[in-house]
Amino acid sequence: MLILLKKNSFPIILFILVYNLAGFFISLQLIIELMAKNYLYSTFLLGFFFTLSVSAQEAKQQSRLQETKVIEGLSLYPNPASNGKIYITSKNDSDKEVIIFDVLGKKVLQAAISSKEVNISNLSPGVYIIKINEGDASTTRKLIVK
Repeated sequence: MLILLKKNSFPIILFILVYNLAGFFISLQLIIELMAKNYLYSTFLLGFFFTLSVSAQEAKQQSRLQETKVIEGLSLYPNPASNGKIYITSKNDSDKEVIIFDVLGKKVLQAAISSKEVNISNLSPGVYIIKINEGDASTTRKLIVK
């Protein structure tokens, strides 16, 4: 095996270290050979970045599992709104928290409602993002105010 590694050992060693980092035993002769070619430092850096990549992918998969539920039967009307009021209904009709953001992400209105009506008369005409929370469910929609 060492005879094969001497010709072009870097890709093989990289493969071995990246995919078998946890349990592969490297002989002393191979370590000395890698140090002579300055591959050891590069190999460990690549192994480190591979480990970070795997950790990031696992975190992304876990965040998908923790996504919030969507509010069932949600209705937001009128949209576009022109009379200073909007109405929000859902299948559960329980208490809701309403947060409205402008297009720059600035929070312009936050209200807890137990009825269907939300007063938006103080909002200037424009496009907004409305986030509605009901229990552990959440939904985000676009709201247009004329």
